[in-house]
Amino acid sequence: MTNTKLSVNINKIATLRNARGGNVPDIVKVAIDTQKFGGQGITIHPRPDERHITRKDVYDLKKVVTTEYNIEGNPTEDFIKLVLDVMPEQVTLVPDAPDAITSNAGWDTIANKGFLTEVISEFKNAGIRTSIFIDTEDAKLIEGAKICGADRVELYTEEFATQYDLGNKKAIIPYIDSAKLAVELGMGLNAGHDLSLDNIEFFAKEIPGLQEVSIGHALISEALYIGLEKTIKMYLQRLA
Repeated sequence: MTNTKLSVNINKIATLRNARGGNVPDIVKVAIDTQKFGGQGITIHPRPDERHITRKDVYDLKKVVTTEYNIEGNPTEDFIKLVLDVMPEQVTLVPDAPDAITSNAGWDTIANKGFLTEVISEFKNAGIRTSIFIDTEDAKLIEGAKICGADRVELYTEEFATQYDLGNKKAIIPYIDSAKLAVELGMGLNAGHDLSLDNIEFFAKEIPGLQEVSIGHALISEALYIGLEKTIKMYLQRLA
């Protein structure tokens, strides 16, 4: 067991499958194997254009995820209906535009207070844990997440990863501060975006109260070289 759970984002597997058509690689089998290899959750981020995860995938994966099913996305009306129908263990709200290549910003929980409060209440009333994807530059955004009723926040870690690659380990400081505040406010703490085998151990050891990381692009890319099972086990070792 690890102190911080590893949820594997399998969007990239769907991207590869869709590039050719058919069902190779089989995303359901990958989810089953990921859990067998030690992954403690499966994350997906379905988008309106279904360029990777499709609606069918969302339902097919529900049948085989025995760990934690985490569905990310922008809470449009269609997304909300999908999540409430599938009933995952966790939903992560991300404010990305339909044409975004990947998530690139956290929520302004102050400007969107009314909307987020309503959406979060709907999910929580259904018994689904709700997390908000959030930046770390302003403590008020974390406080806003609490006011909106979020169970957890997911720290958007792209800036940390970029600075860490440049040798700037002090880039971790705002993430530590945000983590401490989230814990003080009684919220759970997740993190994700550009975390990799190179930086995950440092990040996890420095961040207090880190419950879960969601990792997709780096993990799947690394697995092309060293294999999926070995890659997952290497992440778990670094998170221990």
